[in-house]
Amino acid sequence: MSIEIANESGVDVDVQRLERLARFVLDDLRVNPLVELSIRLVDVAAMTALHVQFMDEPGPTDVLAFPMDELHDRRDDVDRTDAPPTLLGDVVLCPQVAERQASKAGHTTAEELHLLCTHGILHLLGYDHGDEKEEQAMFGEQSRLLTGWAKRDRG
Repeated sequence: MSIEIANESGVDVDVQRLERLARFVLDDLRVNPLVELSIRLVDVAAMTALHVQFMDEPGPTDVLAFPMDELHDRRDDVDRTDAPPTLLGDVVLCPQVAERQASKAGHTTAEELHLLCTHGILHLLGYDHGDEKEEQAMFGEQSRLLTGWAKRDRG
């Protein structure tokens, strides 16, 4: 599993811990170990530009997900050890927005970034929250993953 993290935000972020979280999420969801994931941490100006360009919405947002390939080869499917790596996509995070949200939510910026990263990965895997049923499924899975991560990360 290849996880590339680029911190272009100017904010000090524990990228090794963020990578461990992403690996935990992908492993837990039984995503093929040949998958490639890119995580970019950007500043407010870059996130604003992406948000306007791709979502046609003003201002910065906290997370954007850009799926690349259709994920069709989970570990429990046919043995695909000879299959080429699947480029899952890009998750883009904005630590400055995450910091503001964390303060309002009463937890750390790292916890908010972990929540947002998990949320972005779920989007890459096809989860969405366009209607109530989808939202319940996605946020339930997100909560389950973050609870599991918190237990593992602590000890």
